[in-house]
Order: sequence, then structure tokens, then C-alpha cells
Amino acid sequence: MKYELVKTDTKEIEGTTLYRIRALTAIRYSVSPGDLGGYIQSEKNLSQENNAWVFNNACVSDNACVSDNACVYDNACMSDNARMSGNAWMSDNARMFGNARMFGNARMSGDAWMSGDAWMFGNAWMSGDAWMSGDACVSNRTQWILIGPAKSSGRFTTAFKDAKIGVRVVCGCFTGTVKEFSEAIENRHKDNKESLEQYRLFCQLIAFNFGVKK
Repeated sequence: MKYELVKTDTKEIEGTTLYRIRALTAIRYSVSPGDLGGYIQSEKNLSQENNAWVFNNACVSDNACVSDNACVYDNACMSDNARMSGNAWMSDNARMFGNARMFGNARMSGDAWMSGDAWMFGNAWMSGDAWMSGDACVSNRTQWILIGPAKSSGRFTTAFKDAKIGVRVVCGCFTGTVKEFSEAIENRHKDNKESLEQYRLFCQLIAFNFGVKK
């Protein structure tokens, strides 16, 4: 075994008790025997093999699992059936839930969220306020784009490759195709010329970036 649960050091998240981990052996990333890590619900959340580790105040719960050489840092959290493997890592306040998967050399940081059946792998990197959901499948940095914040709402707009609809746009509570996004902003901001013009530019940039029609 490479770590143990510290039963006297716990954290409650939505009624679920998580336990601090303590290293029993030396692990890559300068983790020495006796060093404390982050919080997990049970041993199914963090592999006892290889160099996978949960650092700082990061949390992993439910059926989520960190394995191979993957790492979770800072205040990042994983839950539901999320999986992280390979050399992937997430940090800051990033969130990963649903059936999301990260592997390869993928990186997620900032306040980024990843959910649904989204996959991120290869050398893909997501940061800031980016949201990835649905059937997203991102393998490199050219397959997603983050734009914002918008003047009217302060929201960021994220667009990425989606296995089902081609390119998915996420903005606030909206999620859909580029064409649907174009129609939505025309309806939503028809009485605010400045906001409408800015969102039209967002839409044009997304369409240009992915080579699609709006």
C-alpha cells in the first residue's frame, strides 16, 4: 500500500465524509512517507499503485477514480463516475463529474468544469472559466475555444468539438450547436444592440475557428 486514510482528519461534502490521505511510501512528485495529501471517500477513489496522488485540499468522491500517474491539486474536485489516468492533472478550482474522462497529458485548471460524457486526452489543456460537457471529445488545444467575458453578463462562452453535434457552444444555461447559439443570441439580445453585436462577434469567431456555418 502506498497510502492510508486518516480517520481523524475528515471533510464533509454534501453529506458525504471524505478522509485525508497519508503517504506510506515515497511517491513521485516529492511525496515522502508521512506526507499528508488531499481528501478521498474511500480507497476506490485513488489507486494504490503507480504515482497517482491527491494533493492539498483536493477532493475525490463517489465512484470517481485517479490512477496511473494522474494528480489532483489545490481545491480541485472529482465526483460521480469521473476518471483520470495517464499523466493527466487538474488544479485550482477545476471540477470534473458525470462520466467525464481525462487521460494522456491532458490538463485542466482555473475554474474549468468538465461533465457529461466529455473526454479530454492527448496534450489538450483547458483553463479559465471553460465548461466542457455533453459528448465533447478534445485531444488538443485547437479543439476548443474560450471567449469572454461578455460585457452584458460577465459570462464566458466555450465552444468545443462534440461527437454528436459537431461543435457544441456553452454559454450560461445555453448549450447547443453554433446555429442554435446564433438564433438564441438574436432572440435574447434583440433589445440590446451592444450585447447583440458582441455576441455576434463571438459567434463569428467560433464559426471561423471550427470552420462551420452559423
